[in-house]
Amino acid sequence: MAPKKKIIGNIKLQIPAGAATPAPPVGPALGAKGVNIMQFCQAFNAATQDKGSTIIPVEITVYEDKTFEFITKTPPAAILIKEALSLKSGSGAPHTQKVGTLTKEQLRSIAEIKLPDLNANDIEAAMKVVQGTARSMGVRIEGIADTGVYIKGRKVKTKTQINEEFAAEAAADAFASDVVNS
Repeated sequence: MAPKKKIIGNIKLQIPAGAATPAPPVGPALGAKGVNIMQFCQAFNAATQDKGSTIIPVEITVYEDKTFEFITKTPPAAILIKEALSLKSGSGAPHTQKVGTLTKEQLRSIAEIKLPDLNANDIEAAMKVVQGTARSMGVRIEGIADTGVYIKGRKVKTKTQINEEFAAEAAADAFASDVVNS
């Protein structure tokens, strides 16, 4: 059996698929460990060229002889949620200001993509993890009611009250569009 190589460092980066360049953050992170930056960039770009321009987390293991191995992960759940809803960013006040609504089907498809990298045993558990990410971004999940207490301004409101306000706003918007279309 061949002797194991000694690991001198691990590097975690998030790089757009197929777009690794020697520029920051890749170059400085790898250069500090003495890794051949261009060799990594070529290998990473070849491995991720079919994934569009999605952000791909990568874990790089650097060995004593300056060789490396890398493992690509699935895109972050927040990126997948933003892509599914065509959002630029999440909410600045996620518990009171919602920016979109994911359907159960969208939630399931994101959970299926993320399942290999999550600490979840089945798709239902993975859906709960992704649901938590969506909640922290200010994204609602269709058919799932929020419950709990949040502060809006100086007045304490329950999630149910906030949901009722949201439903009333949605009904008013629907009524307004009906009036305009009449």
